[in-house]
Amino acid sequence: MVALDVLVVAAALTTIRGDLGATAEQLEWTVNAYGLSFAMLLMTAAALGDRLGRRRTYAAGLTLFTAASIACALATNLPFLIVARAVQGVGAAFVMPLAMSLLGAAFPPEVRGRAIGVFSGVTGIAVLGGPLIGGAVTEGLSWQWIFWINVPIGVIAIALVLTKIPESTGPARRLDLAGAVLISLAVLGLVWGTVRGESAGWSSTEVLTAFAIGVVMLAAFALWERRTDHAMVPLEFFRNRTFTAANAAGFFLTAALFSAVFFLSQYMQAELGSAPFKAGLQLLPWTATLFIVGPIAGRLVDRVGERPLVVIGMALQTAGMLWVSRGADHYWELIPPLVVTGCGVSLAMPAAQSAAMASLPREAVGIASGIYSMNRQLGGAAGVAVLGSVFTAAGGYTGDGFTRALAGCGVLSLLGALAGAAIATRRRTPEVAPAKVVEGVR
Repeated sequence: MVALDVLVVAAALTTIRGDLGATAEQLEWTVNAYGLSFAMLLMTAAALGDRLGRRRTYAAGLTLFTAASIACALATNLPFLIVARAVQGVGAAFVMPLAMSLLGAAFPPEVRGRAIGVFSGVTGIAVLGGPLIGGAVTEGLSWQWIFWINVPIGVIAIALVLTKIPESTGPARRLDLAGAVLISLAVLGLVWGTVRGESAGWSSTEVLTAFAIGVVMLAAFALWERRTDHAMVPLEFFRNRTFTAANAAGFFLTAALFSAVFFLSQYMQAELGSAPFKAGLQLLPWTATLFIVGPIAGRLVDRVGERPLVVIGMALQTAGMLWVSRGADHYWELIPPLVVTGCGVSLAMPAAQSAAMASLPREAVGIASGIYSMNRQLGGAAGVAVLGSVFTAAGGYTGDGFTRALAGCGVLSLLGALAGAAIATRRRTPEVAPAKVVEGVR
């Protein structure tokens, strides 16, 4: 649900605009409000889950997300819908990192890669399936049903989580309230500047101020974390080469993935004349590979380690995106590069996540998942915003916008491959935990 709702609204924007009389900027905020609150609170949610109980906090996030979905479906004007989407993003922030935390706590390192492979496959299918499901529901029912479908799923999931998943907690540390506020403000500034860059102008006062606030708050967060004895994010984590490289690879992977979904769904409609639902169906050669390759990749991680899969996967995604960017006169010409791209993301996604989780002690799995989830969310927002500017500068729908934007997805994928090359060549027992974390466990 959480991954799906990042982009599921995109297919319904035209219908929402007609029903609620929205402006283009208001429509933009139906997407951005979700992403902003989601990204802002990921780290805080992971820390709260470690302290209060991951299962309990996860169930609370699901409850809030489901309730906000009902509010979205009942919205009769754009301001109400935007607020409901922001609340939905808060619930999502408590679901995504804690899902990875619960997985990390439930499975030992030798089989964790397989579990994360399944998790990554489902997440990837949801992201790629957003335009397909959104188009199908909007055309077959109404745009409100893209939110109503969350309700029965959420209710069933909450019941299963509370009855089937054991509780787990992280290190017994005091909650770092100052750190939570600083990192939330830092992410808000960085994401706000990124998502507003194209529409407000990258050199506008609004965007430059947002970036400046984000950088200052991030620096303040780093200084605070060095001084406090109950840091939310022990900075020693980033001395671990594999952890840092895996997070960088995840950032570029998600930036390329979200951007590709965003532009390819529009390419199918604008260049090939497909309706929203048909455009979603035409992405199936890409989506279907996740069903097959994702679980296999998870098993391979446990055997060969993460580095080869991240590098090979991102290289395949690079080749596929550059191939797609050449364009096509007929849809069938896009099928081979879509399959190549799908195989690439299916290999790289679980491997990058597994590397980030396995590189730190098991006690730190909660905060590790929060950091990785935040990086992915920042990557998705940055990719769409930056390549949106490339799209516009290259002439948009009437020029070479799609060619340049999709080629940009290839460049981002290449950067992900280079980052993945810095992951340790073999799986190792996690390094000794930082003193603060060890003391918390004691």
